[in-house]
Amino acid sequence: MKALVMNRYGDLSVEDVPCPGVGRDEVLIGVKACGVCGSDVHGMDGSTGRRRPPIIMGHEASGEIVETGADVVKWRKGERVTFDSTIYCGRCWFCVRGRTNLCENRRVFGVSCGEYRLDGAFAEYVVAPQHILYSLPEALSFESATMVEALSVAFHAVNRAGLGLGDSVAVFGSGMIGLLVAQSARLAGCGKLLVVDIDDGKLEMSRAMGADHVFNAGKVDVEGEIRKVTGGRGADIVFEVVGVADTVMASLSSVRKGGRVILVGNLSPSIEFPLQSAVTREVDVLGSCASSGEYQACIDALASGKIDVEPLISVVAPLEEGNSFFHRLKAGEPGLMKVVLTPS
Repeated sequence: MKALVMNRYGDLSVEDVPCPGVGRDEVLIGVKACGVCGSDVHGMDGSTGRRRPPIIMGHEASGEIVETGADVVKWRKGERVTFDSTIYCGRCWFCVRGRTNLCENRRVFGVSCGEYRLDGAFAEYVVAPQHILYSLPEALSFESATMVEALSVAFHAVNRAGLGLGDSVAVFGSGMIGLLVAQSARLAGCGKLLVVDIDDGKLEMSRAMGADHVFNAGKVDVEGEIRKVTGGRGADIVFEVVGVADTVMASLSSVRKGGRVILVGNLSPSIEFPLQSAVTREVDVLGSCASSGEYQACIDALASGKIDVEPLISVVAPLEEGNSFFHRLKAGEPGLMKVVLTPS
């Protein structure tokens, strides 16, 4: 089969590789579309240590079932599907309590690290266990379905926040996940929706997608502006969707006393933390990792049009152009958001 392979950091090429075999409880999926995630781009340069060459990356995929294993009874050849980016065991302490994103045996498609290596979906075919599949309605295109994984991260973060109707929400970071968190918070019934970034283009997109106020952190006193529009208190809930020290500090400064900060971004492995401020102001600080059961709700929201991802998909390109687009994303090309690659 044809696949986009990273044989060394910074260099991806389309190659002929063996088609994966299908286990008894697995299905073979003919990939129709696969989105390039920011984690793939960071994996390309070796900065994460989780995409060690050689590896076929890609975990935001959709396609059609072309073969089923002997023990697969629910799924049939020709069905349109997507699948969870995480393979969870379903048996460990966390899985049986519904925390599948924290599975003791968790593996992620397109990751090669010290613990495991699992090829992903930048290829003509990918194998997935039947328990992580989700059916796609005809109303949802394969290209739009590649956004289910990213949207599930946003839904999970909003679920973690315990957002109440009318709560003021600030989102720090208006990249792909930040824009989806903002839309998800709006869908969940937030009141004022505030978005912070340093890119005016992304902020304008946030405004077009429903933000009530947008603030460029490089041009205004963000904490002061947020307090102005929240009765002097600060936002009820703040989502930090970048993962660097400056935005974490700003998020904690912009939340009200007794408010809640949800940490979604994890670009930096560690940062300095304002312990005294968090303690004396009784701020709840929660981490949010991947998703845990939100896929079906995301599919329904996309199919019904309650969440709009079309403006976020910048280009749909053949697999052969993958290396070029990876480098354009790495360079931060203005206006380039989600890139979807198609194997055929």
